[in-house]
Amino acid sequence: MARTKSKLINTHALFHSGEISAQKKWQTENLWDSERKKKLLWSEIPAQYHNRLEQAPFFFLATSDAQGHCDCSFKGGGPNLIKIIDATHFAFPDFDGNGAFMSIGNIMQNPNVGCLFIDFSDGARLRVNGRATIHENDEISAYFNNTKRAILVHIEQVVPNCAAYIPQLDLK
Repeated sequence: MARTKSKLINTHALFHSGEISAQKKWQTENLWDSERKKKLLWSEIPAQYHNRLEQAPFFFLATSDAQGHCDCSFKGGGPNLIKIIDATHFAFPDFDGNGAFMSIGNIMQNPNVGCLFIDFSDGARLRVNGRATIHENDEISAYFNNTKRAILVHIEQVVPNCAAYIPQLDLK
């Protein structure tokens, strides 16, 4: 994804102690100068990415329960699966699946989520981390037809990734 101007996330919350320890152990802490932080750590989704995300046919959603046990699920539905509300919020429908409610159940216990968007045509990736809320019969769920629930994500961190190691796939 191309370099863009965006708001840098809170500098006091850039990395947690585990990330800092790993950077020190493998001697990468010097890579994170102010220019790199501005380029790769954002607090919102820049406007030039809004349409690309709204046209994404799928993404991956990571959640965890109150004890930190993780789950990652595929969220698909074709273009318009995602609705960008503004630069710091997006929503997506919750489609009934197998009735286990693994993602929703985790969000009910722990609202922290991670979303991974990959465009396999050019390898572009965007990681979006934030806090999710579940919506039923309100203005958020009204964005989507044929669904009982919607999830609203309040964006806390956006990390663009290079296309390295992403295979080019024809999804037709």
